[in-house]
Amino acid sequence: MRIGIVCPYTWEVPGGVQAHIRDLAEALIADGHQVSVIAPAADDADLPPYVTSAGRAVPVPYNGSVARLAFGFLSANRVRKWIREGRFDVLHVHEPAVPSLGVLACWVASGPIVATFHASYERSRAMSVAAPMLQSALEKLTGRIAVSDAARRTLVEHLGGDAVLIPNGVTVSRYAEGEPLPGWGPDGGVIGFLGRMDEPRKGLPVLLEAFALLAPERPGLRLLIAGPGDPDDVLERVPRPYRDRVGLLGMVSEEDKVRAYHSVDVFCAPNLGGESFGIVLTEAMSAGAPILASDIPAFRRVLGDGQAGALFATGDPAALAREAARLLDDPSRRAKLSDEARQAVRRYDWSTVAREVVRVYETVTHATGGVVEEIS
Repeated sequence: MRIGIVCPYTWEVPGGVQAHIRDLAEALIADGHQVSVIAPAADDADLPPYVTSAGRAVPVPYNGSVARLAFGFLSANRVRKWIREGRFDVLHVHEPAVPSLGVLACWVASGPIVATFHASYERSRAMSVAAPMLQSALEKLTGRIAVSDAARRTLVEHLGGDAVLIPNGVTVSRYAEGEPLPGWGPDGGVIGFLGRMDEPRKGLPVLLEAFALLAPERPGLRLLIAGPGDPDDVLERVPRPYRDRVGLLGMVSEEDKVRAYHSVDVFCAPNLGGESFGIVLTEAMSAGAPILASDIPAFRRVLGDGQAGALFATGDPAALAREAARLLDDPSRRAKLSDEARQAVRRYDWSTVAREVVRVYETVTHATGGVVEEIS
């Protein structure tokens, strides 16, 4: 099958949707499908052979974050050319309600078009305003996928229609084994964090406050933090006597990300909300890292109501500190959570998830022609 996948966010900045698309594309290619991805990216960016640049992205505030999107005449022309030359059997658009390449692709193409909805939010003024403009694009969809119940609910409440539920995938084998980073654990006293340091909803300030509560009584306690952001801003939030116990890796390679998961005794996901799934959790689960996560619905669901990872009251540094202390003091419980996580994450392996996605492709392409460029 010839499959065209549309990514709304810039390929050059790591994110959950980009990781999902990358791993889906590679799983489909491994199964013998012909796959091409189009994404916002600088023309001189180092892209995988299956990714085509639609032009440089523009940063836009969106859903509590800063999304880097592409739109306008250059991007529209590149999308049109990519569709015309791709001769795809099916077009798979991710986040078609985001004002980026997905909307452009729906406008310029007709035929079998599948959309995956990732985002979760309670209400969106921007979405309400944009809904009439988006409707003409969304009407083109012949199949809909939501990565979680929260994403499906957002789709139903804000845009109408329904979707089949297929969770985010993770390449479990990629994270299963890894050497710890030099100088790090697990040694009984390392808490890890992976995410954008400067994005409030990722909850790093909550973890830093909890660390400040724990550090005076635990001289061996350390924090290992990976992700983009300003390290000086992070250290300013840590009491001066404990700053030398905080390791800031910045943006890490895929290899070092795997090693980071294997360098901690407890992996903490203190997110405040706006998450519909939690790819970072499934990566940590694949590595067997004992997990401590905020009690948001998406994380509770992935962790099986606390069976595959401990939970704490969202946004509460004292609660985080208490739960972290209990885990750090209980190696047997950490080992049990690690085993439970490795078992639970198997259902999210791409070897399973990609086949579910292909079944949706087969449904919408049955007895129909392929994707064609609409003549305007």
